[in-house]
Amino acid sequence: MDKQHLKLTSSEIGTLWAEYINGTAIEIVNKYMLSIIEDEKIRAVFEDALQTFEKQKKQITTFLENEGFPIPIGFNESDLNKGTKRLFSDIFCLHYLHIMTLHGLLGHIGALSSSVREDLRSFYDSCDNDGKRMYHQTIELLLEKGHFQRDPYFYPETSPEFISGQQFLDGFFSDKRPLAATEMVTLSLNVKKKIMEKTLSIAFSQVTQSNEVRKFLMNTQKTSDQQIQSLSKILHDDDLPVPMSWESEITTSQDAPFSDKLMLYHIGFLLQTAQAYHGTGLAVAMRTDLAMNYEKIILKNLLVTKDWFDLMTKYKWFEQPPLAPNRKKIAKGK
Repeated sequence: MDKQHLKLTSSEIGTLWAEYINGTAIEIVNKYMLSIIEDEKIRAVFEDALQTFEKQKKQITTFLENEGFPIPIGFNESDLNKGTKRLFSDIFCLHYLHIMTLHGLLGHIGALSSSVREDLRSFYDSCDNDGKRMYHQTIELLLEKGHFQRDPYFYPETSPEFISGQQFLDGFFSDKRPLAATEMVTLSLNVKKKIMEKTLSIAFSQVTQSNEVRKFLMNTQKTSDQQIQSLSKILHDDDLPVPMSWESEITTSQDAPFSDKLMLYHIGFLLQTAQAYHGTGLAVAMRTDLAMNYEKIILKNLLVTKDWFDLMTKYKWFEQPPLAPNRKKIAKGK
């Protein structure tokens, strides 16, 4: 088999298409943030992020063109309103880049696991290396500025122990066991991502031009807050610290730096990716109260995502991904 001339599979095309759409949306946000950031060290990290994605975007474009697929429209300068007032603080911008870097890292690994052709695997390897570099940079800078909240500390037991009964699963009575370290991994991450979702919903609702989009964003903000509270209560009940919120890092500006299309899409992107993290949290949850919290969040987010999809399609803002051939339609056309 000539490995150099393998056609890209549907999965490989799908990951490239999604990388382009999501990457261009985040690129526009990063360009705006770079224009308002005053801190030189934070500016340098954003400049690196933009240069890195520009390189990746060119490679994605080449892959798609060589396979005869049209380049997605995605998001571009028409979605950026230059010269608008500051909407975010420098520190929020850094938190944003850190969270989006986490999304990118996990997305690149997922794309790599779907890739067979050698040049595409090499591409995602390089994306993964870029993401890891950016992860280290954002972590170090957040730590340096005293704005990175580490997860709670646990203290070691004297010796390993085995689960001895069904009471380990209980989460509704006063004698429920403390959270396990394996549950904390996803619980903490899910709360942080929900905080980002809520913060952006607040900021975007201040500046959107559409009353319908504003109503959706305000509902999303309310839903995100309820879910943050439900997950935070589990931490609070175990006397564990709750991740800090970022609402105070939003200014009072009503000047929209982005198109309504980009802002609505971005919130939908966060909702969709969150479902994967909620599912992972549910899979490792061994306390019934935690598992039921995740189940409620997943079901509620499905309803919110349906409202998001209806708005995106109403305004024709939802770009269609490549589809499988419609064999019945082809046959009828003969």
